[in-house]
Amino acid sequence: MEQFILKNLEFGKYHGLGNDYIIIDDIKWRIPENKKSTLALKLCEIHFSIGADGLIFVCESKDADIKMRIFNSDGLEAEMCGNGIRCFSKYIYESNIVKKDKIKIETLKGIMVAKLNIVNNRVKSVEIDMGPPILNCEEIPVLLDSNVDRCVNEPLVILDKIFNFTAVSMGNPHAVIFTEEEFDDDKLNMYGAAIESHDRFPNKVNVEFVKAISKEESIVRVFERGVGITKSCGTGACATVVAGTILGIFNENVPIVVHNDGGDLKITYIGRRVLMEGPIEKVFDGILERIEI
Repeated sequence: MEQFILKNLEFGKYHGLGNDYIIIDDIKWRIPENKKSTLALKLCEIHFSIGADGLIFVCESKDADIKMRIFNSDGLEAEMCGNGIRCFSKYIYESNIVKKDKIKIETLKGIMVAKLNIVNNRVKSVEIDMGPPILNCEEIPVLLDSNVDRCVNEPLVILDKIFNFTAVSMGNPHAVIFTEEEFDDDKLNMYGAAIESHDRFPNKVNVEFVKAISKEESIVRVFERGVGITKSCGTGACATVVAGTILGIFNENVPIVVHNDGGDLKITYIGRRVLMEGPIEKVFDGILERIEI
């Protein structure tokens, strides 16, 4: 395959609660389509490159103000990312690409609406209208032995344990497991990896282990599809609240505080809409002198 060389590539590094992303203005750089995945693999590799959970491209949109494309650190394109889209919103506003406090963003899931909290011309936090959750098994997708339309509290045998999971898609698939058990990194890696690649999930799955503290508060640990353990997952927090509401664990129509390893998100499930609010931080801007892909 012919090598493609990029010189003096400009990028931004951002994080939402420790879930970190490299952002490239592809309107300017026009990275070839067949090189985007390889670039994500190279740039996201820790120790040997910038290092990140994913790579985000800023693209033009015919149907919205702007378009976001996101590739996980394994090089595979993701449909949607809650922390990623908040980082994206801050980047495009502060880079003067879209100078609005309410931005329509095209994603593979559809058009998301971002409301920016701006202080002294800097974006401090972002609320995203994530739209409706997907609960139909075929659309998530998740395979069950029964012919039910929804996967709610279904048993799943993994290694030496039986977990009960509820499947929700927020544009990307999630298996949400409520448990009183504590999950350290070793256990999270072991069981998360086994669930992520289980046959029930044709497109693999993000895994959330959740401990409910009250009707309006929970602790979540995340094993993210194509990434592994992450400090937080925006869509995972949304899926957690949707699943918990369906199961009667959380109150309806009120903000639920979701404690991630990297910090807190506020999620409100209102009928057919899920609202996600949380902070984002710019880490640095950089220039990569030369990279071959």
